[in-house]
Amino acid sequence: MERADFQHLIDALDGAGYRVVGPTVRDGAVVCDDVRTVTDLPVGWTDEQDPASYRLHRTDDPTLFGCILGPDAWKKYLFPPRNLMWQAEQDGDGVRFVAAPVDDTRLAFLGVRPCDLHAIEVQDRVFGDLDRVYRARRSRLFIVAVQCGRAARTCFCTSMNTGPRAESGFDLALTEVRSAGGHYFLVEVGTVAGRDLLATVPHRAASAAEKDELERATERAAAQITRTLETRGIKRMLYDNYDHPRWEQVAGRCMACANCTMVCPTCFCSTVEDVTDLAGGHAERWRTWDSCFTTDHSYLHGGAVRRSIRSRYRQWMTHKLATWIEQFGTSGCVGCGRCITWCPVGIDITEEMRVIGTSENSDGKEDH
Repeated sequence: MERADFQHLIDALDGAGYRVVGPTVRDGAVVCDDVRTVTDLPVGWTDEQDPASYRLHRTDDPTLFGCILGPDAWKKYLFPPRNLMWQAEQDGDGVRFVAAPVDDTRLAFLGVRPCDLHAIEVQDRVFGDLDRVYRARRSRLFIVAVQCGRAARTCFCTSMNTGPRAESGFDLALTEVRSAGGHYFLVEVGTVAGRDLLATVPHRAASAAEKDELERATERAAAQITRTLETRGIKRMLYDNYDHPRWEQVAGRCMACANCTMVCPTCFCSTVEDVTDLAGGHAERWRTWDSCFTTDHSYLHGGAVRRSIRSRYRQWMTHKLATWIEQFGTSGCVGCGRCITWCPVGIDITEEMRVIGTSENSDGKEDH
């Protein structure tokens, strides 16, 4: 598909009844928002990421998807930060409960990176058939993935087997190519819905030389990844190191700000809020995002279970990399690196795991 024809893809999705959301630049970062034209995409922008550092740079390169990841994850559309669960109205001497309507908007995600594609699959296992809001939105979702041709310095998807190339889970997958031969997108079809939509967009068969560009892009991105996380025996290693001194050291730096969980594409902690009007005749129950870094999240009658930052950080990392596997059969980490980039003090999950894994010091005791 030629770069000049990209607007036809957006128009085809819109014409099929989808609300198209994708990467766009706002407030100095790439975020997910509505995309109606090619100019809404981060054309000519690239990002630079390091621990506790994120910068966008304008370039002369007309690439549409030159930025890797911003703070937004696609989960905010499938698992909304704030969602009405039900309402109750006073009805004579009784109470009438009304389930909140389910949003039937058909969403098209445009520009999903391979790690985020895996994050959606992880949340599929978390919510499955249990959550009607997630299930309704997920069942109507159309995904256009974008294969990675470059990596950020905080990426470690190769360690988690989640990138830099997506093999499945998409309707269409694009690889952006700029070469002497022009500016075009290689298109891979993942589903019948993807095939049918592509039929409405100008495109042609790719030559063998053009197809080779996909492999070169993947190899180029993989070669740029310098961070690694050792996953062999990771469950047992974390279970055996509840009392490792590194937890205390990282707690001395951690601000318990919850940035890592807010930007994480798989974290799903939530809380419930009940509100009423002043007259007391109408009540609502809302589900809102929460974080295991807040003291209230582990509150039981009489107080919080995890009162120290040490215990809360350990809970987050152990759940993400170990007990998540027990619960859902997969790691909760996809190697996107957002938690490293957006941690205000630059805590690096790969470095913490490296230190704990190479200097085991545990007596198996647990504390809170």
